[in-house]
Amino acid sequence: MSMITDHPINTRWTAANPDILQLYSFPTPNGIKVSAMLEETGLPYEWHRVTLSDADVKSPEFLSLNPNGKIPAIIDPDGPGGQPLELFESGAILVYLAEKTGKFLSPDPAARYQTLQWVMFQMGGIGPIFGQLGYFFAFGGADIDDRRPVERYLKETMRLLDVLETRLAGREWLMDDYSIADICNAPWLRALDFYGAKAEVKLDSRPNVVAWFDRFMDRPAIRRAINIPPREV
Repeated sequence: MSMITDHPINTRWTAANPDILQLYSFPTPNGIKVSAMLEETGLPYEWHRVTLSDADVKSPEFLSLNPNGKIPAIIDPDGPGGQPLELFESGAILVYLAEKTGKFLSPDPAARYQTLQWVMFQMGGIGPIFGQLGYFFAFGGADIDDRRPVERYLKETMRLLDVLETRLAGREWLMDDYSIADICNAPWLRALDFYGAKAEVKLDSRPNVVAWFDRFMDRPAIRRAINIPPREV
């Protein structure tokens, strides 16, 4: 019995092909990051739909893989040293897949760390702030009368977009070449498409960000990733 077929998560999300990487995810920005990386690298994988409902992410089966109860998570039967690897947190998964495939993360030490700083920028800034903006404008927080949270997250969203706008001046990508920095950050711009108009987030004054996002969305691998499951396995 393989590690995957013997894993508790397999009792609910059964692997059709346990010999390839298993992705447990949903098409949120964080979920798209990993499916995008897998599509870009061409690694064979099997996608399992894990919704954001407590019935899924708080289930004993999913918690056996990710005790934090969040998507995405993976099981790679061919991890380091040929041993199986379980992994959660989308940023960590991107770094792992980049190192596994030798793609989208420079081997040059300086460029590598500079790429990782933009990954951390998303993990610590773009993701949490854009997520809270969505909550207070489009979801449960929209019913809160106190406008201070709304104003705080809107202001910080604008500031972060300005950081990207400055970085992308004269650049096609966040680094010299397309990298996990782009794969990590760009999917969150799709979230602004969902609730940005209501939140009064306007990108027209940030042409570098708009052009960068358009380039990202024009990539065939990205179009496949946002329409998961992208292929039969």
